[in-house]
Amino acid sequence: MFRAILLLLPAFIYGSVQAQRISAADAASMAVQQDSLHYLSDMILRGKDEQARQEANDRFIPKLVQALKTPYSFNFRFDSLTTVSIQYPQDSSFRIFSWGLELETTFYHHYGAIQMKTDDGKLKLFPLFDNSDYMNPDTIANNKSWYGCLYYKIIQRHYFNAEFYTLFGWDANNIRSQKKLIDVLMFKDGQPIFGGPFFSFMEDSTPKPTRNRFILEYKKDATIGLSYNAEMDMIVYDHLISESNQKNKPSTFVPDLDYEGFKWKAGKWMHIDKVFHDALPLGKFPVQQPLDQRRKNMMKPQTAEDINAEQLEKAKKKN
Repeated sequence: MFRAILLLLPAFIYGSVQAQRISAADAASMAVQQDSLHYLSDMILRGKDEQARQEANDRFIPKLVQALKTPYSFNFRFDSLTTVSIQYPQDSSFRIFSWGLELETTFYHHYGAIQMKTDDGKLKLFPLFDNSDYMNPDTIANNKSWYGCLYYKIIQRHYFNAEFYTLFGWDANNIRSQKKLIDVLMFKDGQPIFGGPFFSFMEDSTPKPTRNRFILEYKKDATIGLSYNAEMDMIVYDHLISESNQKNKPSTFVPDLDYEGFKWKAGKWMHIDKVFHDALPLGKFPVQQPLDQRRKNMMKPQTAEDINAEQLEKAKKKN
């Protein structure tokens, strides 16, 4: 009996895998629909004015939903939709579509949807409604009141029998500034929840309140990094300063070659004040390297200035 079950098991597994694949006919149909979606998505980005972009968007959304109603559409990658971000978590339990539409005011409105992976291949979709212009940025939200952005990365963490999906997003924002953000997505009772008390600053030298969502706003033509560093197993981002000493004006914020970060600890992202401790302190400049590099402690990175000062202090004590 046991042997018979073992003999049947490969066939059962093969049948299950086959059943979860999109059929050749449906894949061909979706490829045709993708061509139409590609044209419309390009118009959303490059339309000559807001009306043209909005009309393309209004046509794009129902066509996308129609395509996603195809059985097992989750397995169709939509590779040609290069102006629409489609991000998957590590467990591929869902995927997020997101894109932006530029308004005549130079502000951006975002659109998106979460498609869940289902065993029966039927569509389970959560449309995302951008409410970022009207909500407190630190509000815990759902798909009907979403802090809209274009997602560019997802990392997954497991804690206490729950899955937490950290989303990295970008918002072109307006003519003066742009934003990058980190949000944490969870599913409670099958419903998506964005945000929560996940960004802790309690280990900082001067602790600050925990945030439900982490947002960096900065100068429009500046370039900053905000992403997960797999080698360091942490989130790393540029430290920002005002180029005109206007601390309350994010449109003047630019990176200063220093870095901060977050480390996942006990179900939270704990803030790290300074990621690379051999970066130069603010207002200090490189000085001559110590003659004996062998004295440099690689387990405790320091600037050349720190090492020289340390050696000078030791010399004073000897005298």
